[in-house]
Amino acid sequence: MKHLYLNLKRFDVPPEYGGVNRLAPIQDWGRSIVSQTQDGLSHYDSSQVEFVQFFPEAHLLSAAAALKKGSPVELGCQSVYRMNTSVGGNFGAFTTNRPVSAMKAMGVNATIIGHCEERNDKMGIISEAGVTDTGAVNRLLNKEIRLATENGMKVLYCIGEKEEELENWQDVLSRQLRIGLEGVDTSKVVIGYEPIWSIGPGKTPADKEYITKIARFVKEVTGGLDIVYGGGLKADNAEMLASIPEIDGGLIALTRFNGEIGFYPEEYLEIIRLYLGK
Repeated sequence: MKHLYLNLKRFDVPPEYGGVNRLAPIQDWGRSIVSQTQDGLSHYDSSQVEFVQFFPEAHLLSAAAALKKGSPVELGCQSVYRMNTSVGGNFGAFTTNRPVSAMKAMGVNATIIGHCEERNDKMGIISEAGVTDTGAVNRLLNKEIRLATENGMKVLYCIGEKEEELENWQDVLSRQLRIGLEGVDTSKVVIGYEPIWSIGPGKTPADKEYITKIARFVKEVTGGLDIVYGGGLKADNAEMLASIPEIDGGLIALTRFNGEIGFYPEEYLEIIRLYLGK
């Protein structure tokens, strides 16, 4: 099974506010993305490849409304809170947070957890309290993953090493996997590998040899879990990533990096065509 994920981050913000959304008015943005991609994905075999699109919470309802019967698009949210509602218990005391139950009620069946941006946010918060133990972040993420999987959601769990962690990448990734997946039903989990040190303007992207090394390591540590490349599946690396047997898919975000940068549905479909070879 191949897994092709789309992380839409905050691509809904229009240019006049510093964003990259030239696609549609913000109130129609989620609906527009689903309606412009689901037909182009429909000819792929759903038993061989899945397409999950992670939306900011505000756009999930319009995205769900655009789904056709039998659509190949699955909706995902951008992480979940580490606690949830319960019958006869907490009925919603989660101001600013995203409980699993609310996401399922909105039609979501997948979530991305542990993305480097989420890790940085959590680390920044606990650092303000004087905590420097990165294991604390992994423990918080573990609670999110367990709640999501226990409630039937599929999880893309992201791991990755920073530049200052390159010398001990094995220890870093091992801890992220061991702590993050403790007590988790991993049949619902796919690993997303982000080489954080190589992501961003002016940085040298991880090459095929390095990605292959990491993928083999992750499969060995996890007992063979599927792993996708989370450092950005793009038009210029799709064929290279497709040639790595140990890589089971990728995470797409921006599709255009020059000129009017942003996410464009037709370019998203082209990246998938390049990766799958059809």
